[in-house]
Amino acid sequence: MDFFPPIVDDPYTFGKIAAANSLSDVYAMGGTPKTAMNLICFPSCLNLGIMEEILRGGYEKVMEAGAIIAGGHTIEDDVPKYGLCVTGFAHPQKVLANSSAREGDILVLTKPIGTGILSTAAMADMLDKPNFELMTSTMGRLNRYACEAMLPFEPSSCTDVTGFGLMGHACEMAKGSGMTIELFASSVPIIPKALELAREGIIPGGAYNNMGYIRDDVEMASDVPLEVSDCLYDPQTSGGLLIAVPEDKAEKLCRRLKDGGDEGQIIGYVKKFDGKSIRVSL
Repeated sequence: MDFFPPIVDDPYTFGKIAAANSLSDVYAMGGTPKTAMNLICFPSCLNLGIMEEILRGGYEKVMEAGAIIAGGHTIEDDVPKYGLCVTGFAHPQKVLANSSAREGDILVLTKPIGTGILSTAAMADMLDKPNFELMTSTMGRLNRYACEAMLPFEPSSCTDVTGFGLMGHACEMAKGSGMTIELFASSVPIIPKALELAREGIIPGGAYNNMGYIRDDVEMASDVPLEVSDCLYDPQTSGGLLIAVPEDKAEKLCRRLKDGGDEGQIIGYVKKFDGKSIRVSL
């Protein structure tokens, strides 16, 4: 279950992004969504046509996922909020956890990061139309296709990258697995405009919160540029999957992902715990 207030002004687009985000947790566990319940908080002062557009966006994403809307619940609230409670299925012996990465695994990321920075800029009217459309299309893309691509390659662990940023979710995987994750900052796909904005200091507060949560678990190389480091902590909405896969299958997985329209980028590997959960080199 996941829901949140609008991150874009257009209600239809907000509905699509919120639904894609809610569906993502099932995909991150290697599952298939089957049913979804709408969860809506809505102010009585707003036109019900806005709610209709939010629901339309969510409905389309649920249909794209091959699931069905099985009802929902609405309450009055001062701030609109929308999301889904999703039920999915997976084979009990093939459910993926975010805490089962193995030594020698390669880490693959399926979407570029930086959407939190772009969202912050958009709320301040500092984002042009092409980058706004790139942001919304990235957040609105289902992780269904990445999930379907990864399953034949026997991933050992997986998580979706959302509010804790790439660093937070990678740290969660490392600590849960009792391993150290080595990340290559220069290999992480970052939306170019997000890097530009990060250089200008346009960083969401959530990124600094993420830094504070895990600072004792991270060793950041001194030659990693500040704007890149900031993007690594950037909180994402409906981000991609971070997949741990055996080394001999990583390149093939990346090709499969790219053929399907996802990012498919190797960004690091898993090794024995060496005192830090995350080490980042350039």
